[in-house]
Amino acid sequence: MTVPAIPSPLAPLQLRHLETLQQAYGEVLTRLGLDGVLLYSGQPRRHFADDQEASFAAYGHFMHWTGQADLARSWLLIRPGQRPRLKIHAPDDFWHLPAYLPDEPWGEAFDIEMARDDAPPLLPAGRFAVLGDVSAALAESLGADGNPAALVGALDECRVRKSDYEIACLRDANRQAMAGHRAAREAFLAGGAELDIQLAYLSASRQRETALPYASIVGLNAHGGVLHYQHYDSVAPARRRSLLLDAGHRHRGYCADITRTWAGPDADPAFAALIEGITALQRRLIDALAPGVDYVELHQRMHRALGQLLAEQGLVHCTPEAAVNQGITRAFCPHGLGHSLGLQVHDVAGRVDGAGRPLPPPESDPALRLTRELETGMVVTMEPGLYVIPMLLAPLKERVAGRDIDWPLVERLADHGGIRIEDNLVITPSGHGNLTPAE
Repeated sequence: MTVPAIPSPLAPLQLRHLETLQQAYGEVLTRLGLDGVLLYSGQPRRHFADDQEASFAAYGHFMHWTGQADLARSWLLIRPGQRPRLKIHAPDDFWHLPAYLPDEPWGEAFDIEMARDDAPPLLPAGRFAVLGDVSAALAESLGADGNPAALVGALDECRVRKSDYEIACLRDANRQAMAGHRAAREAFLAGGAELDIQLAYLSASRQRETALPYASIVGLNAHGGVLHYQHYDSVAPARRRSLLLDAGHRHRGYCADITRTWAGPDADPAFAALIEGITALQRRLIDALAPGVDYVELHQRMHRALGQLLAEQGLVHCTPEAAVNQGITRAFCPHGLGHSLGLQVHDVAGRVDGAGRPLPPPESDPALRLTRELETGMVVTMEPGLYVIPMLLAPLKERVAGRDIDWPLVERLADHGGIRIEDNLVITPSGHGNLTPAE
């Protein structure tokens, strides 16, 4: 079985991507004294005491070569100077559709075996490593090193800067996701429940729920203040104050991660003004993106700007500097400004430097997932937020900061939840490019 061939503009990009990978892997393996690496795609897990499996996505380093997120129990052998060998688990099966590959030019770059068994291929003589969700016993049986840290770190670094092919895939994932966001907004304004909004998103973005890169966050009213809200109410609320939608798309393994917030017909006017303020803040932060920018400093700049916004909108009665120093801005926005994006939503190597040395986040910002300087080819998210989260704000009442917050206004906004505006950006030699289409 085949699917339509890859669009012609993308095919040469993918072949150049594979050539670059072959060279990069060859250099890393040679430097570490390895004759090759065996990548395992992974396998879905069964629910406890059940025969149903959870949704599955292949190991990131396997997808880096194949772009196939749903190939389970498959193996890829990479050796310097030799064609990659791809063993795909495709048993005879009348219960399920066997695995298959799309009819695309990239397949010609591999030696491909469609196998009934899921056993790893026999390794030739030499020193090899095996990476992925494999046991120590399996690695020992292969005579290979299992997930050696030096190799994993070096290959993670290979994914930090994206190729032209990867950026094209990320751009297409964003295009599909934004189509879903537009439809979700219409469903919200039409009076839909969270479940209706999610179904509208899936339909317009042309994907099934198990194919999502992460579970959509569809938060109406106060639910928008739960950062990873995980439910979909099937009954619409009586009053429609707000919708926070954080939803993505996966294209050829690559993930879009977009968030939008909209005021509803029953919103307090102050909430709409805050959405405008966060949107303007996000645009200013995006304008600052360029090679050499310290992302930690950009995150701190967000907090200074949040202090200014809170003061301008009357939520605080202190200076912006005092709002930051007293922890007020972090109570209103406890998460990081953004993260790396690629084959994983929170992509690898965000908290290490180019040599693999740890770059821990500041003590004041433990949730910050990206702590390194920006480089050409990186893809990052930019997602400033502002939320009314009672459990974070309540302790401020008992401190000096309590006098500096307009608590009646906070109460008015409490059932609006929160605001987050998130785009996906690529760092270019001269600055940045926005992969997220305009609404």
